[in-house]
Parts: sequence; C-alpha cells; structure tokens
Amino acid sequence: MTADELIGLEIELLLEGVFQVYGYDFRGYAEASLRRRLAQWLSGSGYATLSLAQSDLLRDRTLFDTLLRGITVNVSEMFRDPGFFTAIREQVVPYLKTYPFVKIWHAGCATGEEAYSMAILLQEEGLKGRFRIYATDINEEVIHKAEEGIYPLLNMQHFTRNYQHSGGTGSFSDYYTARYNHAILSPSLREHIVFAAHNLAVDTDFGEMNLILCRNVMIYFKQALKERVFALFDTSLIPGGFLCLGTKENLEFRHISDRYEALTPRMQIYRKRYAKK
Repeated sequence: MTADELIGLEIELLLEGVFQVYGYDFRGYAEASLRRRLAQWLSGSGYATLSLAQSDLLRDRTLFDTLLRGITVNVSEMFRDPGFFTAIREQVVPYLKTYPFVKIWHAGCATGEEAYSMAILLQEEGLKGRFRIYATDINEEVIHKAEEGIYPLLNMQHFTRNYQHSGGTGSFSDYYTARYNHAILSPSLREHIVFAAHNLAVDTDFGEMNLILCRNVMIYFKQALKERVFALFDTSLIPGGFLCLGTKENLEFRHISDRYEALTPRMQIYRKRYAKK
C-alpha cells in the first residue's frame, strides 16, 4: 500500500468513526478538499498521523470540536456578493410580497451574516412581521456565534459598502450599535430568525419554504451527497418558490432540474415550476 493509499484509508476509518460516535457525516465530502483540511488540522494538532489521533478524537469531544472547525467552512459576510442581493430585492421579493407570510431556509448559514442581511432586506421591502428565516449550519459553535449577532467593528466599513451596492435603502449604521470594538446587530433583526443545528448529510427537510438559500456549500460535496441535498431542498420548497445557489453551483444535469427554471442564471437563482394540471 502506498503512502497516499494509507492516508486515504486513515481518512475513511476516521470519518466512519466520527459518524458512528458524533453523527456528523463527512463521508460524502469531496476528497481533495477534505484531505487538505485534515492535513491542515493535523499539522497543528501535535499528532504525527490521523491514525494516532483517531482514538483521542473519538473520546474527547473538545478535541473533536477543533477538528470540526477545521473541516467545516465558516466564511461569510454581510450582503456578500451585492449583485445577488440586488437580484433578490428586484426579482424575488415582488413574488414574496404576494404571500401573507414567507418562510425562508438559509442552509449553511455559518456565523449568520447573510441571514441578518436577508432580514434587513426584507424589512426594507415592507415585509417586517411577515417572514421567518430558519438559519442552519452543521457546526453548533458557529450557530451560537450567529445567535449573538456580534461582529468585529472593523468589518462594518466593508459590510456598509456591500449594503450600499446591494441596493440598501437606509443607513446601514442604523442596524447595529458600536461597543468595545464590536458591532451588535439590532435585536429587531434577531426576532425574525431561528438559528438551529442541521446536518445536510443526514437530517430531514424543512417543509413549506418560499425561499431556500444554500450558497457555496455544496462545492465541497461529492455528487451523491449533492443529489441528496437537492432532493431535500426540492421536498422543502413550495411550487413557485425560489432556490438560490452559489456562483460555482447550478442545477444543470441534476435530477430535479426539469422542475426548475432559471430566474437569474448568472446569480444561480431558480424558481420551482408549478405542477402541470
């Protein structure tokens, strides 16, 4: 067995153990990305190999949490990709306004910046009190950070530019309070968001959603896991609802693709077709 094959076997055994002990299923993640992240974790762990680390990882939850942080991707920002939020504001919101109440699932919300951004956008478009955002992530630690709604103050200048470029109609500074080098988001935004841990690889769907966002998450998944997640979203989304993916993701050649039409292809925003009578 070559060294590369041995590493592959170590990863396979570790991922199976992690699934059995903790319920986190990374077996469907793309191998190249997973190898890179595991190697990065290993280099700072004090262990020579994953085999030597495995026993401790499966018995020590605190140690495992460091691995979880290394595997999962938690990069986000307020109004990330302003053109996407402009498209939501101009092309999706007019449809959402036709419903008495709107339910939104933001899958893979990381530390919550984009979920809060959506809350701001919908409030500005007159939907305050008429929507609920279910923001989920596999990593419970980042979910707790998202619930706090506290971000470094030095990020606010960049977030403000994103907000302005996305078509924001107010003053971004009205949505947070500056205190001790941190920005605390307005509690009124938090009222519309439910944060929860959810594992796309093993957990069930959320029913009756008008809008689902899962941006730049599935680029780390193998094809079988991608198909599972697309089926999950399709089951959760009402006819006429919207599915938003990342710029490097699309519905081409997916088993659900014939049930969707591209609303804004460049931004990967799709609308679920109504069933033919």
